Amino acid sequence: MWLCLSLFSPSGDWVVVTVDGRETERYPINEDRRVRLESDGGYNILVIKDGIADVVEASCPDGLCVDFHPISKDGETIVCLPNKTVVSVEAGE
Repeated sequence: MWLCLSLFSPSGDWVVVTVDGRETERYPINEDRRVRLESDGGYNILVIKDGIADVVEASCPDGLCVDFHPISKDGETIVCLPNKTVVSVEAGE
């Protein structure tokens, strides 16, 4: 079932960054970039490359956000609870 959902989910257009419940950044997923996301808790390094978003480094003690799979489809997310940071993919405007 997971395979069917991932195959038929639409690709996203935007990578949306939310810190402490507030949208702070919005990047086109088709433009490669490396961004340091700052929060009161620390930082995350977000890499957008070839239509895929990935958190590759973080200051949090457990690093679970770095272990998330890269995201590219509408509705997918990467969460860093210690840094109160959410990276998600959205389709459309």
